Order: sequence, then C-alpha cells, then structure tokens
Amino acid sequence: MPKLTDTEVQNFLVEPGHMLRLATLDKDGMPRNVPIWYVYDEGMIKFTPRAHSVFLANLLRDPRCAMTIDEADLPYRKVALQGSVELLYPTGRDDEWRDLYRTIAKRYVPEDEAEAYVTNTIDQPRALLGLRLSDPAVKSVTWRMPVEDEDPTGIWHRRYYIDGSIMANLADS
Repeated sequence: MPKLTDTEVQNFLVEPGHMLRLATLDKDGMPRNVPIWYVYDEGMIKFTPRAHSVFLANLLRDPRCAMTIDEADLPYRKVALQGSVELLYPTGRDDEWRDLYRTIAKRYVPEDEAEAYVTNTIDQPRALLGLRLSDPAVKSVTWRMPVEDEDPTGIWHRRYYIDGSIMANLADS
C-alpha cells in the first residue's frame, strides 16, 4: 500500500473538511474517541476543546493520544498519529488565539457562518492544544489506495497476505 510523502501529508492536512478523530483515555482507562475540527498550523495539528469537555480533562491528566485523519473518497488517504499533545493555551485565554479559532471554523463552514459560529460561542472558554508532527516521539503511519499507473496489488500491506498466491491472483486481475 503506498505511503504518503511528507509533502502529500502536509497538503492533505491543510485540505478543508477532513475531521480529526481523537482518541484519549478516560480516568478508568477506557478509550474515548471523538471526531473534532482541527487545523494544521506551524507543523502542528491544533484543536480547541471546550472547558468542560471530557477529552480535554483526559488530555490534561494524560497527554497521550491517537489521532486519525482520513477521507471517504478515493484514494482513501489516511494519516494515523500517536503522541503526546502540548497545552498551547489553557482555557480563559481564548482572546490570544481567537483568529486561529476563526481559521479552524472556516475549514468546516462557509466564512460568514464561521464568523457567526465564533461570535455565538465566544462566551464558551476553550483550550488550544497541539500535536507537533516533528516531535521524534510522535509515531506516524500514512497510506492510500494505489492510483492510476501504480501496482494494484499494493492495496494491503504485505503482512496481511497469507501467501504469495493471493498476490498472484491480484496481479492477474
């Protein structure tokens, strides 16, 4: 299965509309996964949990998380990350990064609606967190389906094939 190049990853992460699926650990160790808005900015995946969100409490207690950003249409690009997030701004300092919040909203809704969304939720304090992709402790896996002129047998990682006969069957199709 083809991996994305660094340039392809960066281009994919800045495309509007992709959701971030964020996995954290609850206090009892149970995993929690939530789809959220994000922005790729200054080499970081940044997101803005509200003050009373469970996933913010989880990340403040234990900053380790897993993230997946993918697409529903071909070539089904996927970026999966594991690492520890940084608290960039605690709740109550929203005014210092409000323009970034507007940028995030504009990735998901039309500009005039994004402004209304920010204005209508301005009284709800948020934190700003980020995962730095260049952090050597961050684990990253990317993949996509083969595109035209690429080997169609590359749809799965080789470890998923039982033996070479499956590979031969795919090559013949």
